[in-house]
Amino acid sequence: MKNLPSAARKNKIRERFSSHPGVSISELAREFDVSEMTIRRDLTSLEKETHIQRTHGGAVLTERMILEFDYRDRRELNREHKRAIAEEARKLVAPGDRLILDTGTTTLELATLLRDGVNLTVITPSLAVASELQHAPGVEVILLGGTIRRGSPDLTGPATEHCLELFSADIAFQGADGIGADGKIYNSDLRLARVDKLMRKVAKRSCILADHTKVGQTALACSGTLADVDTFITTKGIPADTLRRFAKLCPQIITVSSPTS
Repeated sequence: MKNLPSAARKNKIRERFSSHPGVSISELAREFDVSEMTIRRDLTSLEKETHIQRTHGGAVLTERMILEFDYRDRRELNREHKRAIAEEARKLVAPGDRLILDTGTTTLELATLLRDGVNLTVITPSLAVASELQHAPGVEVILLGGTIRRGSPDLTGPATEHCLELFSADIAFQGADGIGADGKIYNSDLRLARVDKLMRKVAKRSCILADHTKVGQTALACSGTLADVDTFITTKGIPADTLRRFAKLCPQIITVSSPTS
């Protein structure tokens, strides 16, 4: 990669570290066709921004950047499905609504579509959702308190649950790490499962946002079943017999097509 501007080169270096934890200065110099002195300046700049930590002869990503890349990868997974689901969920939101958005990456996609909302209130334990909406003129954001969950920009724990009990909402939008063939809703973290269950309790309506690849999957904790929610929005690909079984549990199931379907 020759003749890259400094900013572009540093971005490529960060990406290089995400897939190769330890890379030497000499390797980077050859890869970008620049001098080792230039690479050292780039690394010094990245270290000042706390993106990397220098080592003897090279550098490694800081924990902060490792987490950022991990979350980015999760957000990009099946993103076309998540966007299609979010677009359908946006139709359920009316001006003046009070919404709860959980910590899922599909609900984060919905948050991006709410930036033009009118007189909305969004209650969330997600730092990512709060960041997405903080400058939206028609949206008041209430960030719940709690403990930051290691590895994710999420707040959880007893403080989060206590804060949730102070509110009442029109709709709770939630993701899921898995939905069993029997309709059980799963989360990979017990604390998040507890928070999701409470969200449904304080909201008048609840909506699960999960693409078809989550169906048939299980995880550590069960937060309830599709019988506990009002709407399930998913993508095409769920077997017909499973959908019929789900229809006996959930009052409304909306199946959307993603751009690649």
